[in-house]
Amino acid sequence: MQNDPQTPADMPRPEDADALEASLKRGELVRPAGVFVIAGVVGSEALALAVFGIWSIFSLLTQPSNSFASAIFLTLLLLGLSAGLGAVAFKAFHGFRWTRSAAFVWQLLMVAIATPALLEGELMLGLLLLLPPLAVVYFLFTPKVVAFSLRTAAEETVL
Repeated sequence: MQNDPQTPADMPRPEDADALEASLKRGELVRPAGVFVIAGVVGSEALALAVFGIWSIFSLLTQPSNSFASAIFLTLLLLGLSAGLGAVAFKAFHGFRWTRSAAFVWQLLMVAIATPALLEGELMLGLLLLLPPLAVVYFLFTPKVVAFSLRTAAEETVL
């Protein structure tokens, strides 16, 4: 009877992880294509939220509001989400492992927004909101992206 490995060091490693560590020891940093897709999509979502946040500030100052406090809260929420997603995109590009879970949760929220649009017959809007998150979710779990974010041969610690 064979025991399951108890520590990550005892677990079998994919060939991609060994090739990645060898390239890191040589001083090369090879980012998989999925990392570019993840950082690009999450970064563009952060940029879109920032644009909506700035537009919300402009409309807050120029148009009457039913509830000024809720308008300020929603503006700050948009800008805060934009800053958070921008940090996730930047750190995902650099290979931090915590960004995978943050990006995954945000993409699930995007799918939850896209689903009603598709069900209501807004095909173009629904696909525009659905396809980029599906691409990110796919690339988040590819072996090369996982190996890139779990690398241990880097000179500095990657969280």
